[in-house]
Amino acid sequence: MGGPATPSGSAPLRVLAAMSGGVDSAVAAARAREAGHDVVGVHLALSAKPATMREGARGCCSIEDSRDARRCADVLDIPFYVWDMADRFREDVIEPFVAEYAAGRTPNPCLRCNEKIKFSAVLDRARALGFDAVATGHYARLHDGELRRAADPDKDQSYVLGVLTADQLAHAMFPLGDSLKSEVRAEAAARGLVVAEKPDSHDICFIPSGDTQGFLSSHVPDAPGELVDAVSGTVLGSHGGVQNFTVGQRHGLGLSRPAPDGSPRYVLGIEPVSRQVRVGPAESLDVWRLGTEAPVWHGGAGRFDDVTVQVRAHGGLAPASVEVHDDGLAVTLRSPLRGVAPGQAVVVYEGDRVLGSATIDATS
Repeated sequence: MGGPATPSGSAPLRVLAAMSGGVDSAVAAARAREAGHDVVGVHLALSAKPATMREGARGCCSIEDSRDARRCADVLDIPFYVWDMADRFREDVIEPFVAEYAAGRTPNPCLRCNEKIKFSAVLDRARALGFDAVATGHYARLHDGELRRAADPDKDQSYVLGVLTADQLAHAMFPLGDSLKSEVRAEAAARGLVVAEKPDSHDICFIPSGDTQGFLSSHVPDAPGELVDAVSGTVLGSHGGVQNFTVGQRHGLGLSRPAPDGSPRYVLGIEPVSRQVRVGPAESLDVWRLGTEAPVWHGGAGRFDDVTVQVRAHGGLAPASVEVHDDGLAVTLRSPLRGVAPGQAVVVYEGDRVLGSATIDATS
């Protein structure tokens, strides 16, 4: 099991199992209990106005999810509570998400939810109540306090956990880290958990429609600007606001014609002050260097020449060298990445071990 262990003959740990209402968190709670820990289930109510039903695999934290989590807790015979975290979630995840897009950056709300909600607000409250650890259904492994990739490469979630501090990792449990997703579903069915075949959640949980642009348009006032060819400087058109764009975007640019050579144009850069969106050819998306801020680092001081960096939850990997500074990481890629935007997180790996992370604030 990834996380604090129960030594032979010692008292079990008090574990708070975060139960989303899905199959992964239910099996994680079951395994923590089976390992001999004293487990209490908690469902986080993150929406001020939860929908009665989720939309298939989109969204989460609905009334349906809360009820599914309670049913699973009943089967596991563990206490169960619902914690209202809607205000904290709005302040720490939704509002920064909107502000980042309005500033021309591209945030990852799942990563910030882990950082600010599950392993800050929830863990802080759990420890104040006397719990030793928080268990979640994330696919990642912990060995000797170090975060590592999961055994299932298709489900690995170490990227969105890369922002956690050493103290937070010391009080975390990831019981699914050594398992394949297929094994987790089979175990849920064998345990009689109603969520065994429940679809996984996709996209951004607080935008169940999947229409991120529509969501942002309802939260950010229109601020028209220019679409500019990054090569020639020619103004190609106008737009309603920089929140509608992200670096690497190809579709939905509102351009009436392609480049002179017929090739498509992509968003290369966003200037929030001038509200100018620069577009150009795909090859101009190549990034070789990353400047960062807000580092969370576990690897020690110095330069690391044989590491891998990841800039998206799924994909976006490249070999790199990293120089560690007090205020950030200087990352030089050995092969270029495309579609890298300020606001994204870069997580640094040595093999399958997470050395640390930082937020990208500049690319070149």
